[in-house]
Amino acid sequence: MPLSLDGTGLMALGHCPAIASDNLPHDGGSLILVGPDEPAFWPIFAAAPELNDGEADPLDRWSKRILNPIAQAAGGAAYFPSDGPPFHPFFTWALRSGRFWASPIGFLVHNHAGLWVSFRGAVWVPQVLELAAAEQPCLTCDAPCKTACPAGALLDGYDVEACKTQLKDPDARDCMGSGCAARRVCPIGQGNRLRAQARFHMEAFL
Repeated sequence: MPLSLDGTGLMALGHCPAIASDNLPHDGGSLILVGPDEPAFWPIFAAAPELNDGEADPLDRWSKRILNPIAQAAGGAAYFPSDGPPFHPFFTWALRSGRFWASPIGFLVHNHAGLWVSFRGAVWVPQVLELAAAEQPCLTCDAPCKTACPAGALLDGYDVEACKTQLKDPDARDCMGSGCAARRVCPIGQGNRLRAQARFHMEAFL
């Protein structure tokens, strides 16, 4: 793997070939999808100046500060979910890697991070990396994620308003404090996301 992510709290979640329809200013090469290495990630980000300077979008700004020089050192370039519009097709890149799948609730699931998976960026490198596909975990799972949401927001697609109403209810704060109930019951990656990190993401979502 041509990226050096040691000490960043980030990990390579998978990679895929870069193709013409990605509309990137490169020919060939590979895209390495990068996300939090949980639970190591949160203490590193929690100490970052971006989280404590009172400015907007601390996680996006931190991600760019960390990943841009790493990409440059690898002879590549970094792309971020916050770039756009138009936005980069992270969902498509993930499926192309053979390490992610659409879960029974439609969210991406990863063979190591489960439903907690998220992206901090994608790094294009000029090397063509061999795909390392994994076994889809949902094939042997009873899909507890489909019924875990206390608001029933995932029974037929994703009812965003029902989800937000649940998070705002002072008598039902478990999802706000501990993270999405549907993601928590996924048997892959259980216990990896710390409560402080889960709350940060839920507050940003609201």
